[in-house]
Amino acid sequence: MSTRRYALPTEIRHGLGSLAELAQVVRELGISRPLVVTDPGLAAAGILEEACQVLRQGEVGHVVFDQVVANPPVDLVDQVAALYRREGCDGLIGLGGGSSMDTAKAVGVVVSNGGSILDYEWAEPQPIRQRIPPTVCVPTTAGTGSEVTLWAVITDPERKVKFNVGGTPLIGAWVALVDPELTFGLPPAVTAGTGMDALAHAVECYTCAYAQPVTDAVALQAMEYVAKYLRIAFAQGHNPEARSRMSAAATLGGMAYGLESAGAAHAMSQSAGGVHNVPHGALTARLLGPVMEYNHMGEPEKFARMAQALGEDVRGLSVWQAAEKAVEAVYRLTEDLEIPTLQELGFREEEIPMLAQIAYEDPQTVGNPRDLSVAAYEQIYRRAFQLGQR
Repeated sequence: MSTRRYALPTEIRHGLGSLAELAQVVRELGISRPLVVTDPGLAAAGILEEACQVLRQGEVGHVVFDQVVANPPVDLVDQVAALYRREGCDGLIGLGGGSSMDTAKAVGVVVSNGGSILDYEWAEPQPIRQRIPPTVCVPTTAGTGSEVTLWAVITDPERKVKFNVGGTPLIGAWVALVDPELTFGLPPAVTAGTGMDALAHAVECYTCAYAQPVTDAVALQAMEYVAKYLRIAFAQGHNPEARSRMSAAATLGGMAYGLESAGAAHAMSQSAGGVHNVPHGALTARLLGPVMEYNHMGEPEKFARMAQALGEDVRGLSVWQAAEKAVEAVYRLTEDLEIPTLQELGFREEEIPMLAQIAYEDPQTVGNPRDLSVAAYEQIYRRAFQLGQR
């Protein structure tokens, strides 16, 4: 058996109202002039101002970049890195969903290591040599887990692909400040997509070839929280218990990655997300069920255990029957949360051969619990489109 590695370089602070500790956290890290990286939506919603007010009250000078876009491209990261240097910043605050937090971490890679973020696409040997500057990630959604993952996902518009940066503790945020109150105002569709993304992280990391006891533990807990609380958060956006548990599920799902990758669902959503600029969570959610349906015979014991975590009654069932229950549970959740179909997200069945090919070429294909081929990806995509025929 080969040696497995796990690293979590990030201190996690969590609790309702914990944003109030932001200035204290920044000062403890020795940051005197952080660059706050966020998006226009959070600026318009007043959350950026809330964070900046905490910094001002703590007498922390800061610079703001509030133009992050979904699926952040190479040029954006390099532009923000240049701003960081120009303004004499000495730390980063990633405030927002996965795009803002990934941008902050990627900017950290560039300012610490030089060049362009394109130079740091994951490869062996690891291209990242220096740790990112002191960085605080403050999630405002409950899904990506980017506050604790050792990855950033960046879009290369020229190749029409998303690529991974990381797989090393050097990219990890120094502190994750998780305040579930920041998710209270999320629209139901965003709650659904990001919550299903957290579930996908847990499912894929639990069943992938890189799984190990520490990641299994956090993945199962994430699944239990999603199964119990995501529908409630979707229906009652200001329910503090549901929001708190979903924020925890997102962080746990991110922790389930460790230094490794995921599986077919993320290989598909990440590659397809480079073709059509659609919400990552919704796309991953729509693909998760069909991928699980394909994969369950590869790890039947684990799928049976997932059925229990997802709240299914498996008493008296065989392992195979219980494994199928896990798939059924995810299909029901997908429909209950009104996740858009592939067709509604703008994909067309004529694109299946191309989508299957680029998914097969994604590095996350390697860890999948069932062997994959281009034909297998085509089969999964056909199933996903079939389920979208309403």
